[in-house]
Amino acid sequence: MGAVNYIIDHIPLGTPCNRRPAHPMLQPTTITVHNTGNPSSTARNERDWLANPTNNRTASYHIVVDEHQAIECIPIWENSWHAGDGSVPMISGNRTSISIEICESGNYERTLDQATELVARLLTERGWGIERLRRHYDWSGKICPRLMYDKGRWTGWLQFKQRVTAKLAQTTIGGETMTKEEKALLESIKTTVQHLAQRVEYLENKQRMNIPAYAQAAVEAAVGAGLLYEPEESSEDFYRLLTIIHRKGLI
Repeated sequence: MGAVNYIIDHIPLGTPCNRRPAHPMLQPTTITVHNTGNPSSTARNERDWLANPTNNRTASYHIVVDEHQAIECIPIWENSWHAGDGSVPMISGNRTSISIEICESGNYERTLDQATELVARLLTERGWGIERLRRHYDWSGKICPRLMYDKGRWTGWLQFKQRVTAKLAQTTIGGETMTKEEKALLESIKTTVQHLAQRVEYLENKQRMNIPAYAQAAVEAAVGAGLLYEPEESSEDFYRLLTIIHRKGLI
């Protein structure tokens, strides 16, 4: 991920308080920026807090970045609870936006450099422009990212967008500037990889479940259609109904 030390360390499925709900978000539409609200916490601290059993909050986030690294805590093809605006698919920020928490600890200017690089890279990979950026404030009215607020003038937010815009003008992949068509191809490849990751995770879950043999094809079809993501063991009636629906060609 460019100059950013990008680490993937996902919190487990089943993390308390539904902090990783595993709802599929294969086509996000925006990137939402937050501040952590904790002036002494690092990216590692914030990631570990999500998995801490004493944490009784549902709130979660995809990526947290500090002056040293960015950590992907929840897969960016799943949703996180970060926008405070409900859970309606295709509408709420919680279900349509990639969330990035910017730490407030350490060298904040260096952290902003890291966040700028990270956001520009995410936008470039998707063929998006600066218009795809959102504040937490835009979804629910919360004063966040708070260090960009400046008594309502949002000076820091405007400056951050300017930094990202400048970085977008020079962002390259492998030393080569990407064309619009190459960006689209990269996004297509990334979506395919995300689907494959979803499939692998399903197969891993499937090994731990007691799905009747007759219902295997129906469950796999439902997962492939996005109707099920992390299926759990269900009743015999559920499997029979799902199988009937599948055989009728409805999934």
